[in-house]
Amino acid sequence: MACRLCTRPTIGLDDEDGDLWDLERGNRTGAAQQRRQLLSKNSVTAAFSAQSLWSAGFQGKGVKMGVFDTGIRQDHPHVKNIKERTNWTHEPTLEDGLGHGTFVAGVVAGSDAACPGFAAEVDIHTFRVFTNDQVSFTSWFLDAFNYAIATEMNVVNLSIGGPDYLDQPFVEKVWEITSNGIIMVSAIGNDGPLYGTLNNPADQNDVLGVGGIDYADKIASFSSRGMSTWELPRGYGRSKPDVVAYGRDVMGSRIQGGCRSLSGTSVASPVVAGAVCLLASVVPEARRWHMKGGILNPASMKQALVEGAVRIPGINLYEQGAGKMNLLNSMEILQKYEPRASVVPAELNFMDCPYMWPFCTQPLYAGAMPLMFNATVLNGMGLTGVFAEEPTFISKNEGGRLLDVRFEHSNLMWPWSGFLALYIRVAPEGATFKGVATGEVALVIESPPERGEKQKRRSTVKLGIKLEIIPTPPRERRILWDQFHSLRYPPAYIPRDSLDVRNDILDWHGDHPHTNYHDMFNALRAAGWFLEVLGSPLTCFDASQYGALLMVDLEEEYYPEEIAKLEADVEAGLGLIVFGEWYNVDTMVKMRFFDDNTRSWWTPITGGANVPALNDLLAPYGIAFGDAVLEGQATIDGEQVFYASGANLVRFPAGGHLHALALGDKAATGTARSAGRFGTAASGGLHAVLGLTEHKGGRVAVYGDSNCLDSSHMRSPCFRLLAKLLQYVATGKVEASSSLLAPEAKLSEALGSEAMLLPQRRSDVDAAPFSAVLTAQARPT
Repeated sequence: MACRLCTRPTIGLDDEDGDLWDLERGNRTGAAQQRRQLLSKNSVTAAFSAQSLWSAGFQGKGVKMGVFDTGIRQDHPHVKNIKERTNWTHEPTLEDGLGHGTFVAGVVAGSDAACPGFAAEVDIHTFRVFTNDQVSFTSWFLDAFNYAIATEMNVVNLSIGGPDYLDQPFVEKVWEITSNGIIMVSAIGNDGPLYGTLNNPADQNDVLGVGGIDYADKIASFSSRGMSTWELPRGYGRSKPDVVAYGRDVMGSRIQGGCRSLSGTSVASPVVAGAVCLLASVVPEARRWHMKGGILNPASMKQALVEGAVRIPGINLYEQGAGKMNLLNSMEILQKYEPRASVVPAELNFMDCPYMWPFCTQPLYAGAMPLMFNATVLNGMGLTGVFAEEPTFISKNEGGRLLDVRFEHSNLMWPWSGFLALYIRVAPEGATFKGVATGEVALVIESPPERGEKQKRRSTVKLGIKLEIIPTPPRERRILWDQFHSLRYPPAYIPRDSLDVRNDILDWHGDHPHTNYHDMFNALRAAGWFLEVLGSPLTCFDASQYGALLMVDLEEEYYPEEIAKLEADVEAGLGLIVFGEWYNVDTMVKMRFFDDNTRSWWTPITGGANVPALNDLLAPYGIAFGDAVLEGQATIDGEQVFYASGANLVRFPAGGHLHALALGDKAATGTARSAGRFGTAASGGLHAVLGLTEHKGGRVAVYGDSNCLDSSHMRSPCFRLLAKLLQYVATGKVEASSSLLAPEAKLSEALGSEAMLLPQRRSDVDAAPFSAVLTAQARPT
């Protein structure tokens, strides 16, 4: 699905009335002149020591800077060197009717003392790729990118982003941009504080992705968080942003002149882009640009920025990347720079909390799923590179000798970067070991010789590893999270889980314990549970090692072999917990919309969860979800919960314990409704939503709504309820004060019948292209 859906400047576009637009509160407040003066002093001068570089005569002279935005007026009083303006939209104008492009250009190259930019002498080239209605298309960007390559830009800034990292024409053109030695700086997104919300193209290895901080060096709440989600479900995401910079209350230029204050990562991005231009001018011209035999390229500049950055205490890797940009540190690195390779992060100290969250919060133990980490290799030696030797792990102590470290890596590193995936396990003989393991990974990167050279370029990199090993926890404390059966946008239109959320129509945050389920992960760890992630089919794990399999908000289909194995696993004592979501065909049809970018109709391939597939999975236990869309505030076992667009239960076995809530049904029509003792589908009636039952040697618990575990749009958490369900399925017990197994909740006869019509898969939508299950054979047990 190639589109720039939701592509827009990542900070809302503002008017030109001189007021301050506070993006978080969504209202205007008058900005006093005194405050403006304070902000202008703090924003770009003293904060990054730019003044000292200006005093030395470095102001970006000779650097060609491309601003992809809404344009600028030709005679703007703040920006000296506007060399060329181009328009790639359907509007017949080069002017900036919104002010966003003007502001960005001013942050990079403004010369006004009240709102100075970083590099006043830089040559500005504006590429107008947004209309005054904030509309843009992939094709406009492609054309503009081609022109940027043809006119040999040195640096480009994109204060834009979107969730579609599978927009191949766009992504491949970004690769072409950076392959030509152009340094691309881009905003990481304004979808924070939610995790798994990195925007493209800032989430790409070859792009400098920039997050935002305030003047107290706190991560701005609007700044998007990692990890990247390209690699899910089988792999683990990369760390992003690369660096953070001031993005709140930064001063910049207005359309007609004068200064204003804006906030957003699209402000932080030109802060870094301007700094890049300033840093480039520090390098003598004879050694400057790679395409002319110099040292500057997308990798070397990123190395200078991430290695020069200063880590902010108390903030994790997926919030701040390498840390806060520091101009002087980066300048010193570039002044001494010789082409080399490096790894980001430069050290893997998995005991460094909170920076190395989530890894630092859960020690490693024998028998666990491997600790996976996806490191980025930056290759400042050349556009392409290879691993000349296979990476090796060298243990440094007794604990290190217990580690089994394996690798995957890029076959060809291009452009300027690659990946190094580490899979770390504890050997079986470490099952009772308690202590610290240390070691070092060694890798050798090789690139072709540059002009005038005869020998290949070669760089050896060392990567330290440190982690904690503990004795293997008891089975009943170990939980396995099913990641394999989770789908998200892209590549398909997977709709949001809570239908009340109108401004975020896509389920795109990863649905991973380290992205939008991170608060749940932290709560489980604080309660003493150990959570591991399964990125493969259910035929690929040893159920005897786990007390519970946790299946939350799943959209994928299931192999018949998975359904059969899971039943056998439950019969042998594995606990099963399933959190469902809404599934109603009429509701899905109403969510269809026409996308102007792709010129096509978009329709959801499933609901919040794939209920027909879940019902197939749960059929051996006599359990099924219906197609009601329930909502309301309620109390379950003393816990206040908000049921947000969740499903109902329409089948449940006799002898199980079933709980109903008085909730409203938002679905206009449906085929599967609660029956019998729970009444009808009438709004406000009782609906069965939570069930606990034994199945031979194991136990199963089901709940119809995952919103209370998902940090994206959570109204109230249900972490204590989850802990109670885990205790039940893992041990068969609940707290003495709990009503989950109360006699009055026990079913004397089954709910529903096999003759009842259950929710059906859509016959008008082909989900096969987006499903690993429907396009591949199951893996063996």
